[in-house]
Amino acid sequence: MLRMRDEHWERIREHFPEEHIPEGRAGRKPIPTRKVLEAVLWILNTGAQWHMLPQGYPNYKTVHRRFQQWCRSEVLRAVLTDLANTLRDEGGLDESECFIDATFASAKGGGEEIGPTKRGKGVKIMAIVDRHGLPLAVSTHAANHHEVTLVQLSFDFYMIEAKPENLIGDRAYDSDQLDEALKQEGVEMIAPHRANRKKRQTQDGRRLRRYERRWLVERFFAWIQWQRRLLVRWEYYAQNFLGFVQLAAMVILLKQF
Repeated sequence: MLRMRDEHWERIREHFPEEHIPEGRAGRKPIPTRKVLEAVLWILNTGAQWHMLPQGYPNYKTVHRRFQQWCRSEVLRAVLTDLANTLRDEGGLDESECFIDATFASAKGGGEEIGPTKRGKGVKIMAIVDRHGLPLAVSTHAANHHEVTLVQLSFDFYMIEAKPENLIGDRAYDSDQLDEALKQEGVEMIAPHRANRKKRQTQDGRRLRRYERRWLVERFFAWIQWQRRLLVRWEYYAQNFLGFVQLAAMVILLKQF
């Protein structure tokens, strides 16, 4: 069985409400939230279907129901925000230089907010990571959206108040319009020019050297893709798949404490 470390649970437990069942009500007793969370983490790690939960965990219907409640009420987003800001206060985050990228997850079962691509229908997992490769924003979007159009939406899921001074991405983020929009918010976009760029060159070659550290965001995707539930989206509802992505990011941040 997968068990969460006591110190990690104590750090996040205030965000997870215990289920309340009125006294005297006939039927089942409330299941401790920690056991439910450990069951969801088992699903995230193994990629198994809900009904395959081992007997040592609570009933899969209860676990699935509680997980969906957390996703609807954005409990997991609140956990990430708290962890990221605590880590920043302790000097564990460095947002002065951040990296952005996306990875593709196929959606073989269909569902909402899924887009068609040459690779098939699916979703994009967007991430912004700090100078250490730790997540500052994770979000999911239909795969047929261009990444340039998703940058501002990614910042809607940004976990800390201070935005990065420098945001580094690949050629997909080479856009004068995006550069100008981010500059208004105090963020400088650094990305290599596309080969077919017709307008004047805008990137400073010296600052472009930061692009060499873009492997940090690629490493983040490698980390979360060890969680097999993220390799293929089986959830019909977009918010449930986002919940699994947020859980994967939560696991990474907890390891920093």
